[in-house]
Parts: sequence; structure tokens; C-alpha cells
Amino acid sequence: MEQTPERTDPARATTAIEEPSRASRIGRRVGRIALGASLVFAGISHLTFARQDFQAQVPDWQPFDQDFVVVASGVVEIALGSALIFSKKYRPLVGWVAAAFFIAIYPGNISQLVNQVDSLGLDTDLKRWIRMPFQPVLVLWALWSTGAWRAWRAYRRG
Repeated sequence: MEQTPERTDPARATTAIEEPSRASRIGRRVGRIALGASLVFAGISHLTFARQDFQAQVPDWQPFDQDFVVVASGVVEIALGSALIFSKKYRPLVGWVAAAFFIAIYPGNISQLVNQVDSLGLDTDLKRWIRMPFQPVLVLWALWSTGAWRAWRAYRRG
């Protein structure tokens, strides 16, 4: 079996792991832009045509006015989506912030399920249950597409 440089030189093996392939970079870029565009669209819908639907998803236990929560989250989504698309210098940080945002709004999904709130086409318990695993996927998507997870691992290695 022929020895490749990655197998014989640990320094080159580390470099090979740290540098993503061209296909990986393109995939991440497409994923990041798609996630950013989705967030911008969702943010605009918070502020316009789906405002009442989003208000129905705001949990009753949170202390703020429902409309304020919807407007604020819409503005945050537009800002995060734009940052995902256009930010280069702070891209990993934006990935962590987007992931945190997706985690922060997850209680709204849980509340919609538990309280059986019909909103945004989620009008059965089955549809609301099917939606639940998608929020963690968004968290992972944000971390992967921005290189946030990769940057954190590199930081930990020193």
C-alpha cells in the first residue's frame, strides 16, 4: 500500500483536515446564502403579511407584548439573514448568533404544539410534531454553513 503524504507527515494531515475542499466551500456558501435568504424572507413576513400568524405562536408566559416580540424577531431575522449573506469577517460569530436565535425561539414551537395553536399551516398535532425536529437542523445548518463549528474546534486546538 502506497503511503500518502497525509499518512506520513502529521503536519500535512492536520492541514488537510483544516482546509475544506472546494466542493465543501461551495456547499457551505450555498447553504449559508439559502439560510440567510430564508431568514430575510421570514423577517419580512413577520413585519407584513404573516404578522398575526406569528403573534399566535408567541407563548403566553413570556412577559412582552406579542406584537413587540413578532416585530423584534422579524428585525433580528432580517439582520441575521443579511449578515449570513454579506458578512465575511464575522461569519463564524454570525453563525453562533444565528444558532442561539434558533434555540431562543424554539419555546414558541413547543408552546404552539402544547397549546394546539393553529398557525402558519400547522393546524394539526401531527404537523406541529413534524415541525419540532427542524429547529435543531437550523441550529446545525447555521453552525456548519458559517464555519462556526470548525472555527471553534480550531480555537480549542490552539
